[in-house]
Parts: sequence; C-alpha cells; structure tokens
Amino acid sequence: MSILSKKLKNKQKKRQDDNYRQKQDPQKPEDLPILRDYQENISRIKEEVGNSSDIIVREFKIGAYKGALVYVDGLANMISIADYILETLMEAKVPDEPVDIFQFMLDKTMALGSVKTIDNWNQVFDELFSGDTVIFLQGCNKAISGETKGWEKRSISEPTTQLSIRGPKDSFTETLRTNTALIRRRIKSPNLWVESMKIGAVSQSDIAIMYMKGIANEKIVEEVKERLERIDIDSTLGSGYIEQLIEDQTWTTFPTTYHSERPDVVTSHLLEGRIAIIVDGTPFVVTVPAIFIQFFQAPDDYYSRFDISTGIRILRILSFLIAVIGPSVYIAATTFHQEMIPTTMAIAIAAQRENVPFPAFVEALIMEVTFEILREAGLRLPRAVGQAVSIVGALVIGQAAVQAGFVSPVMVIVVSITAIANFSTPVFAMAIAARLVRFVLMGLAAILGFYGIMLGIMFMSIHLCSLRSFGIPYMMPLAPFNIHNQQDAFVRFPIWSMKNRPMFISKGNMRRTGDNQKPGPPTPTENQPKNGEE
Repeated sequence: MSILSKKLKNKQKKRQDDNYRQKQDPQKPEDLPILRDYQENISRIKEEVGNSSDIIVREFKIGAYKGALVYVDGLANMISIADYILETLMEAKVPDEPVDIFQFMLDKTMALGSVKTIDNWNQVFDELFSGDTVIFLQGCNKAISGETKGWEKRSISEPTTQLSIRGPKDSFTETLRTNTALIRRRIKSPNLWVESMKIGAVSQSDIAIMYMKGIANEKIVEEVKERLERIDIDSTLGSGYIEQLIEDQTWTTFPTTYHSERPDVVTSHLLEGRIAIIVDGTPFVVTVPAIFIQFFQAPDDYYSRFDISTGIRILRILSFLIAVIGPSVYIAATTFHQEMIPTTMAIAIAAQRENVPFPAFVEALIMEVTFEILREAGLRLPRAVGQAVSIVGALVIGQAAVQAGFVSPVMVIVVSITAIANFSTPVFAMAIAARLVRFVLMGLAAILGFYGIMLGIMFMSIHLCSLRSFGIPYMMPLAPFNIHNQQDAFVRFPIWSMKNRPMFISKGNMRRTGDNQKPGPPTPTENQPKNGEE
C-alpha cells in the first residue's frame, strides 16, 4: 500500500470517527461566542437541552439593565443562589452615570467565593452541568459564572472493602473535592500538587492527579498525564474505566494498578512517590505504579509492631499460595503420586472416594464452581439474605453432595481451606486473580501431576517478571533483586529503620526518617539515679 493511500485511509477513518461522535453526542455545542441578546442565549440553552425541566431560568433587572441567571436544579445550591446572588442583585444600586454593568456585577453583586468570566458556549455548559450558576446580561457577549455547587452527596463513613482495626475509620466518597480534602488533611504541605482534567466526550468526568512534588518521579508523572490525555471515550463512570485504559499489560489476570477507598493508604502511597488518580463519582482512588508485593501489605501492618506485622504478612503470602495450588496438589497427589501420601491417609482417602463416580479433577471442578456460584450469589443478594444463603447453601449442598456420593468429604475440606485462604488476601483484585489461576493449575495437575503444577508455577513466575507498571518491574524488589528495598517486602522492618523511600519509585527526596530514631530507655543524668541506686 502506498503512502498516499495510507493517508487517504487515515483521513477516511478519522471522518468516520467524527461522524460517530456527532451521532453519539448530537447536542454537543460548538465553541461559539456568547450572543449579546440574553434572551437568545436563554433560547439556545433550552434548545440544546431539549427544554429539560431541571434547567431553571430566573430573569432579573438591575437598574436599567436586564439579564437572567441559569442553573440546574439538583446540582446547584438553592440557598447560595438566593442569599449570595439574588439578594445582592435586588439590593444593588447602580449609579446614574454610565457604568460598565458587567464589571459592576463582578465587583458589587457576586458575594461568592469563586467567580469567573466565560466567553464561549462550551464553558457555559461545562459550568452549568458542574453545578455553577451562569448569568447573562443584555448587551454583553460574555457571561458570569458563580460557584454554587450543592448536590446531594454521601457523608464520610467507614470503609467497607478495606476494614480498619486500629487505623482511621474514614473512607473516600463519590465527591472529588471531598476526596482531595481527606488527603490534604493528612499532608499539610505545599509540595502536594493537584492537577485537574476532564475525560469523556459525553460525561466530561472530572479527574484529579495528585503527587508529591520533589518526591515523585517526574518521568512517571508525565507518563500518567500522557496516558490520561490519550483516552478517547464517551464516558468514565468510575475509576475502573481509567485502570483498564492506562495499564501497561492488558492480557494478564494480575492487577498492575492499585485502588483503595482509604485515605491513609493513598497518603502513604503518595509519600512513597506514587501518583494518585481521583475520579469524580467513585469512592476508589487509583495509585500507580503498583508492584506485586504491595497487594499483600494491609494498612494495619503499619499501625502494629514490626514483628507482629511480619508474621501476619508471611501468613498472607502462605495463604495466597494455598489458594492458588491447594486443589491442584490434591488432584496431582490422588491421581498420579499416591506414593507421596502417608499410607494411613491414602487408605482413608481411597475409602472415602470408593463410591465417588468422578475422577479427582471433575470432583474438584464441581466443588470449586459450586462454591464460586454461592459466593457470587451472596454478593449480589441483599446483605442479610446473602450471608444466610452463602452459609446455608455451603453447609446443605456440601453435606448433601457427600451423602449422595458426588464428592468425598476430603474434597469438601480442601475446597473450604482454599476458599478461606483466598479471603485472607487484603486486596480483592489479587484474590480474584488467584481464583482464576487456580483453575488453570487444576487442569495442568490433572494432565501432568506435580510436573504440571511446577510447569504452571514456572510460567506464572515468568509472566509476573515480564509485567511492568508504568515502566517499573512488577516484581520489584524481588526480581530484579534489590537488597536496599527488602525492608518492606516479605518482612517489615521497624519504622525507625526504614530511613529511605523505595528507590525504584521515588527519584527525589529519598529520606523519610531522621537519624537516631531508634527508641530506648532514657540516658541517666547527674541528677538521676542509675540502675540499682537509690
């Protein structure tokens, strides 16, 4: 294909995409200037929104000048409009001599915290649908926008997916500015920078990027901005949309971005040099880059002593391995490697499986699929009913399946231990990845036994080592191995000993703990008695 034909093909494709955009959003206004006749401006707004009933227009007269204010019912705060716009308009006294009414309105009648001038229709609709009030004046080709946001919002509550034992009890909400304020409360530093943008041709969702200037890697920050600006989609209804559009690797079950609803978690990530992406309308904040070991670090690890946190973290990693290879080890041992099972146990398992008509793989597959269906049903049903269905369903179906001879009692035990181990993973995204990998390893164990399991684990390890999260190796600091960053990997060192931030993430101010921070008994002075003295 020649270069000319390629250019023609690209132009044709761009024309088709533009036509598709126009069909999807036929009422999107052009970037046209505002008219001087305020009534024509009002007519255009009504025409663009199809005379929607939630668009409220209030005409007014100030001195010899006429105008109108427009706002969206449900998005704007009625009290702010009445007290700080309408009341000041009615009480304002315009001088008799000629005056610039537009500047007079800005200086004398807008008793709001944020007021700005807009001069095109794109800005008009952006301000209206953001909850602000737009004021048109007769004879002016500009408009005034006053901040009157006041929609109904959910109050700050306890986190539901990442429960806190000793840490803070607050969580993010669906409001962007509330979420940024929760982080600002914890980091009172001018180096915490916030940059805003809009994503979504139709939804125009507000996005905020937060990072610590001087700590975060500038190259990663620019990469995040570039990937976000490259997004071309009609709507982003949650942070999950953003995650799927900016991740490095699509064909993987393992998460390469981290999301949390706890402000203290996001704050700690920012202080390590990561970048937070906050999407308006969702209580989950995305932080990048993410690494594998990060998904086994619970927030409460840092509120407890280092020895307790280390033991619990190692237990989580062990539980993850059980959740991945538990059923496959049973299948391989009972199908190919019976000699590896103690004789007494092998006889007991054989006696239990005497009346089971299926091989171990089919038996495990039936139980795993049944348990996944019960778990999914428990999530979708109302909370009170869902818990009852999950517990009763597991007990009744498990007992009935054993009595009917479909499965053996030991298989019920294996599946139950696997499910419990899976729940111990702190982050749901990593837990569901383990569930998917488990089925693959079960198939390999049914074909090749322990050799199949080792082959699957080897390929999984190679795949994990090949992943990147915004250019950072996914298995850092394990592969490539970095001895200086092992203080918060499988084990957690005392806080006073973790003097530097992770070197593979932060490229600025690396120091986070001062010298001589190790606690100890007070040093006796001349006036204080020493040990054993009175």
